[in-house]
Amino acid sequence: MEHVGKFLLFMVSCVLTNNFIFAKFYGICPFLGVSSKVETAMGMGLAVTFVMGLASLFTWAVYQLLAAAGLEYLNTISFILIIAGLVQFVEMFIKKSSPSLYKSLGIYLPLITTNCAVLGVTLVNVQESYGVVYSVFNGIFSALGFMLAIVLMAGVRERLESSKIPECLKGFPISLITAGLMSIAFLGFSGMV
Repeated sequence: MEHVGKFLLFMVSCVLTNNFIFAKFYGICPFLGVSSKVETAMGMGLAVTFVMGLASLFTWAVYQLLAAAGLEYLNTISFILIIAGLVQFVEMFIKKSSPSLYKSLGIYLPLITTNCAVLGVTLVNVQESYGVVYSVFNGIFSALGFMLAIVLMAGVRERLESSKIPECLKGFPISLITAGLMSIAFLGFSGMV
């Protein structure tokens, strides 16, 4: 029973307390670029979740091989190559299965390769010496936290489109203010864990 409680605490920590967008400020580019519509944000969140989960698994295995050979210094470059391969797979799948989502994600879909949240989770797994199970769950739940943040932001931005906002704040300025306020709100979760 203690393990279940520890795992739930770990999950809440990944999604809320250590949220990659609002606590660590990783992945801000797709967060601000793709969060104008909820459907697009959801598609990006699912793609990032898939990539982060699989990247955590594959990079854990590769790191074990590198560590056994004394080549730990190659972990970042090997992690980037793994992530790039996974993103190519996701891009081909989305292009084939949902051309409208592929078009709406635009340049941000291939940019998952350079999304620092994806690389960040793999490096956190190594730094924290997580085993394979915790590495994969850290990747998945951190990505779900990313998806929560981007979908919430998209919902707020859709609502802001029909709101009366001073002309000087329309568009990007109000998005940054909103992101800052949401980050403060997520800071309130830090007392939980």
